[in-house]
Amino acid sequence: DGCLLNVCPHGLSWCMHMERERQRELSYKTKPLMTEFSVKSTIISRYAFTTVSCRMLNRASEDQDIEFQMQIPAAAFITNFTMLIGDKVYQGEITERAKKSGDRVKEKRNKTTEENGEKGTEIFRASAVIPSKDKAAFFLSYEELLQRRLGKYEHSISVRPQQLSGRLSVDVNILESAGIASLEVLPLHNSRQRGSGRGEDDSGPPPSTVINQNETFANIIFKPSVVQQAKIAQNGVLGDFIIRYDVNREQSIGDIQVLNGYFVHYFAPKDLPPLPKNVVFVLDSSASMVGTKLRQTKDALFTILHDLRPQDRFSIIGFSNRIKVWKDHLISVTPDSIRDGKVYIHHMSPTGGTDINGALQRAIRLLNKYVAHNDIGDRSVSLIIFLTDGKPTVGETHTLKILNNTREAARGQVCIFTIGIGNDVDFRLLEKLSLENCGLTRRVHEEEDAGSQLIGFYDEIRTPLLSDIRIDYPPSSVVQATKTLFPNYFNGSEIIIAGKLVDRKLDHLHVEVTASNSKKFVILKTDVPVGPQKAGKDVTGSSRPEGDGEGDPNHIERLWSYLTTKQLLSSWLQSDDEPEKERLRQRAQDLALSYRFLTPFTSMKLRGPVPRKDGLEEAHGMSAAMGPEPVVQSVRGAGTQPGPLLEKPYQPRIKISKTSVDGDPHFVVDFPLSKLTVCFNIDGQPGDILRLVSDHMDSGVTVNGELIGAPAPPNGHKKQRTYFRTITILVNKPERSYLEITPSRVILDGGDRLVLPCNQSVVVGSRGLEVSVSANANVTVTIQGSIAFVILIHLYKKPAPFQRHHLGFYIANSEGLSSNCHGLLGQFLNQDARLTEDPAGPSQSPTHLLLLQAGEGPEAVLKVKGHQVPVVWKQRKIYNGEEQIDCWFARNNAAKLIDGEYKDYLASHPFDTGMTLGRGTSREL
Repeated sequence: DGCLLNVCPHGLSWCMHMERERQRELSYKTKPLMTEFSVKSTIISRYAFTTVSCRMLNRASEDQDIEFQMQIPAAAFITNFTMLIGDKVYQGEITERAKKSGDRVKEKRNKTTEENGEKGTEIFRASAVIPSKDKAAFFLSYEELLQRRLGKYEHSISVRPQQLSGRLSVDVNILESAGIASLEVLPLHNSRQRGSGRGEDDSGPPPSTVINQNETFANIIFKPSVVQQAKIAQNGVLGDFIIRYDVNREQSIGDIQVLNGYFVHYFAPKDLPPLPKNVVFVLDSSASMVGTKLRQTKDALFTILHDLRPQDRFSIIGFSNRIKVWKDHLISVTPDSIRDGKVYIHHMSPTGGTDINGALQRAIRLLNKYVAHNDIGDRSVSLIIFLTDGKPTVGETHTLKILNNTREAARGQVCIFTIGIGNDVDFRLLEKLSLENCGLTRRVHEEEDAGSQLIGFYDEIRTPLLSDIRIDYPPSSVVQATKTLFPNYFNGSEIIIAGKLVDRKLDHLHVEVTASNSKKFVILKTDVPVGPQKAGKDVTGSSRPEGDGEGDPNHIERLWSYLTTKQLLSSWLQSDDEPEKERLRQRAQDLALSYRFLTPFTSMKLRGPVPRKDGLEEAHGMSAAMGPEPVVQSVRGAGTQPGPLLEKPYQPRIKISKTSVDGDPHFVVDFPLSKLTVCFNIDGQPGDILRLVSDHMDSGVTVNGELIGAPAPPNGHKKQRTYFRTITILVNKPERSYLEITPSRVILDGGDRLVLPCNQSVVVGSRGLEVSVSANANVTVTIQGSIAFVILIHLYKKPAPFQRHHLGFYIANSEGLSSNCHGLLGQFLNQDARLTEDPAGPSQSPTHLLLLQAGEGPEAVLKVKGHQVPVVWKQRKIYNGEEQIDCWFARNNAAKLIDGEYKDYLASHPFDTGMTLGRGTSREL
């Protein structure tokens, strides 16, 4: 086994090199293999639910330590984490933060992490030991409210699995009721240089990206093959998958959305004249800024100075040991003043320490002096743009005193926007300076271009449109609203307020907006229609409770809780009063625990291990993250696919009746009063459209089904098979809506046309109609809360020649259908049936019949709707074959059972509402 010179013809060094390569290859082969990395996001009205799924395989002959890590946006709250190791399940639980924890989840919320932190992200880590030849799976969920910057919302997903993955996918659904105005997918972005790469084409979406969208819905899928991944980055660090979009805006008062007692108000006015800016640029010129940082910053300021408007006023301060002011007053914007300012910046040289307190005090005095002498405070905004790469080392160096001095000098009249460069900066100080003085803060990593970051930051605040904004709602109508006072509104941003409605039956919400712009004092008043509020379904597809923070709340309630928690954390950070800080901490902690947010005041503990059960992944909502397999799924089992929000320990089964039509096509009618079930077949022709439920004149509901043909199986008694390819539903009340359902998509047209793919779980609804798609499993249609249909989706991995992807139609709730309802199924909904004596003597009891062998049993006569129908007992399977029922079968295409004959139930087109039998006689689209 040794590597000896006399047996190694290439020499000792070459032999040692080959041994190292062998060891490296051996190590690579036994490294845990990532078999899947997938991310699914659902964005509803700017609120994003994201679930990450990662699967690992230990190929080694011994146990191995593994680490799961995921970069998440800094603004996001983690809501759930589950770990599967072999057959053991470890479920994350959000609890009060304790000083010590023995659990093996390590959660880093530190933006300054040098090894892994990307700009604007934080890192979640969990470690585990995988037994030899065993598997592990990790499921992480988080939520965030997308912020509008430069006229766009940005949703960024970290795709850094650290190795090439056989199955890698990103799947994003966007649902915006206001309408999607623009949408783009950027090239993969990676600000670190650790082996990251780009695709062959950097100008557009990453390779394999597919975008489907209409007016209100978009689906984006990124699913690169291993070869495509390798072309981007051999080490699996692909980068950030970034989607940018904006929505339509109609009303000047903004967009108000209401659901189940909660509202959200999006306010982003446009087409307003910009306010004049009074701006002081404060630039760190201490010795640590030497080299690239100072040069990039100077270049950026040259660009920014040229962007100033003629009505703006500005000055420049450089600071190190000394405070160096370009002019002792604000200067108007002219070609000469811009040239002089650039010359002053050009001659700045790095030297000395860092007097942060002195520089801020001097800048605030400049602004206060100008505003006091020119009486334009209400018609302009005063800003400080402050850039540094270090900590205070000269003058006042105590953080609390710097904050107090700045707050007292600014008096809420000066907004401070801070930029911290590199790893040595006191970012907490800059963050508090901005929070306490109506500004924002940004972090620039050491290797990033400080100049481009500065320009991008300035672009966000370059155009103030309003100042001193106040948004009021009647106290009798709204409680627990988030912040309603805002110092400034910048073009391209958005003001968001959420709250609770006192009266859920409220028809209109009175809104008043007061603010100042460059010309005058602005007052907007209006009554915004909020429409009826109904309990519906959330993104998980589970019913929404009426409670307050219990169970699965709707997305607007979670948005409210997210925004409220964020503002409580911000107030806690700003407060210096210990009793007040404790009250804020307790409120933030209580809210975070109630809504399961991982915050600085809560922690995550793993509960377990518990034995893994069948269907566990679906029970924890994980299948949504992994993407469903294209196989037949049942409506009765755990195959119901929740969305990306991991909230419940299990998914409730959908309750539906036996009354249905499925398969080739086999009809089943349940008569619950007499405890009888009747079944029959209809042998139609491909292309026939059958009337299933016809109640157009009363409840306004019509359901039709279109048949598709297939060859009969070998040795079968039929010449061909027929299945339902399309189910169409017309809802005429309170407003007209059209639904067309196929195994691949759902088209909802109620004024706005919406196309929903059937391989994605989503819930949409309006005007009393709700459509819930459970990925590759079923579609539930609920009408006015009193009518519900479930359409099963039957898919085949490898269909035989006689098989077709098709649909099954089940009636879950018929309470809202009238007694005049007709159609092949509808005519039986309000009827009852009973067995009479058959020609051979008294009918046998159902209990006795159950003891007979499968197949057709004794005959009887069924009395229903005045008809005497010969029937024979048999067994039939429903619900994807999962349940076997006993039924009385009517032969000969249900002759004598149904009113009329087969041709009477043929519709002329999918949305034909005419019915030659029963009351309905109209025929229309």
